[in-house]
Amino acid sequence: MKIKSLFVGMLLALASIQASAHFIVMYTPQTAINRVTDDIPMNIVFTHAFAGGPTMSMGKPQRFYYSKRQGVGTPSEEVDLMPYLEEIQWQTDGGNVSAWEANIPRNVMRSVGDYQIVVEPEPYLESGEGLYIQQFAKVMINVGGVPGNWLETLGLPAEIEALNKPYANWTGAVFRGIVLSDGIPVPYTQVEVEYLNHPLDVENRRFQEQGLINAPHPSLEAQVILTNEAGEFSFAMPKAGWWGFAALSVGPQREHNGMPLSQDAILWVQVTDLPE
Repeated sequence: MKIKSLFVGMLLALASIQASAHFIVMYTPQTAINRVTDDIPMNIVFTHAFAGGPTMSMGKPQRFYYSKRQGVGTPSEEVDLMPYLEEIQWQTDGGNVSAWEANIPRNVMRSVGDYQIVVEPEPYLESGEGLYIQQFAKVMINVGGVPGNWLETLGLPAEIEALNKPYANWTGAVFRGIVLSDGIPVPYTQVEVEYLNHPLDVENRRFQEQGLINAPHPSLEAQVILTNEAGEFSFAMPKAGWWGFAALSVGPQREHNGMPLSQDAILWVQVTDLPE
């Protein structure tokens, strides 16, 4: 049994290198909202973040919800968002693929505070690499500037705990986090960081063809950093927009349908330029 576990672990270590750049993108135009005056849109696409593709078809998520503290001193509560989730066809150069969108009614997210929005998908078979990928993805929205549960963990199998507010970062700010596996910090594991280089063209359901930046070397497309002995990492974000943080193969489950399984943690952070 130990030999089998070691073999699976070696396969996943190799696969995490080969499968780098897979990201569940959770996109909404603004994560720091003064007041909710309309429905809140959300697009969920499975792609390679910096390159804007290739984009893969995504099955219906197992769960889609937010966690929010309803008042000072009260525990956080989960609110199911699955009723607002709709399958869409996302345009790519190779044809349309399945993606998801939601228009969350304003009365569902109108109170002030922090909303941790989570997508938990079914495992995705990456047949070319001989493994399944399951990413537990989070994005946070704040309403009214009143802090809430942004620093709380949700008990996901693979999770990134934020040590900075993910919605309140000026360009050049250092973002810090802790990689967790079933709530336990994971030391000396790789965290991949990618810039969402091709903005979403939501109206036409595709990524913009032209990237915002051109990386002079492939190694700059995905930054790879290592957690320390406490599972902590930090990264300075040099450009406004969206930055995705992915801790690969950190979840406790290592097999699915008799094949290796990589359970990844994804967290999206929005960065804002200082006003002139």
